[in-house]
Amino acid sequence: MNELPIVVTCTDRKTSPPPATLQARTLPTGDLPQRAAEWARRLQTADSRPTTLQNLYQGDQWRRALALTDAATRAGFVPRLYAASAGLGLRPVSSLAPSYAATFLPRHADSVASSSSEASLWWEHLQQLEGTGDLPQIATAAGRALVVVSETYAHAMQRDLHRLAATGAETVLIGGACEVEGILRVPANAALRQVLGGTLTSLNTRTAASWLEHCTPGRLLSPQGQARWGAWAAQAARPERYARTPVSDETVIAFITEMKSLHPGSSRTRLLRLFRDKGMACEQKRFADLYTSTIGR
Repeated sequence: MNELPIVVTCTDRKTSPPPATLQARTLPTGDLPQRAAEWARRLQTADSRPTTLQNLYQGDQWRRALALTDAATRAGFVPRLYAASAGLGLRPVSSLAPSYAATFLPRHADSVASSSSEASLWWEHLQQLEGTGDLPQIATAAGRALVVVSETYAHAMQRDLHRLAATGAETVLIGGACEVEGILRVPANAALRQVLGGTLTSLNTRTAASWLEHCTPGRLLSPQGQARWGAWAAQAARPERYARTPVSDETVIAFITEMKSLHPGSSRTRLLRLFRDKGMACEQKRFADLYTSTIGR
């Protein structure tokens, strides 16, 4: 059947607001296993109406993720799309879930972990408690897998990635955090953004689509496909040069205040992206600290 499991990260943008009980910020303090168990209990007893993950997430990044199935079909595969989520674990996008707010991003109000090691531990507990998809088993059954994840999620899923590598399944990792022996990694390359289009947030999914366009039909990995991709990427690369203007804390705070008033649902990450798109410079940690002091969480 030539099935191709495709794993993508979820998005913080949802089509409906989550109830207070399904916002990670409302979890009680305590050790991580207890918090994970409480989160799983809340998911299982949620009163809000569930929807498919395909319809729960929204935004450009998610639209690009869904479009990967079309690219995979054109490349000769039967795609099966899965979402990796800090709140749900690994699930097919056809599965049902209530709206929720949980992330691995540090210093976020709904962060479930304060470090990469905590994120990895949370992921392991959530997978066990929820009984969700097992990436190595999924890849072994299909013989292959395309994993398109951010650095943050790669850290959380590091044990799964190493177990996946040990299966010998043909695997391509787009993005990720580091090399994993037994897996071909294609790191995010900002120099390709000009030709691929879009923002840096969706660069991994756009890169994955391009990989599928260049691979040998029906084969995720082949010497010919890798050569085509390498030649294309070398020719298409256009290093980006930023000429952003440094600004005062007061300017950053005024921007955050105005944008949160106009777009209260916008995440800190999205606001930083909008801020930089306006040609202004602010280091990520500085922006996060000013956001926290301004918004209060």
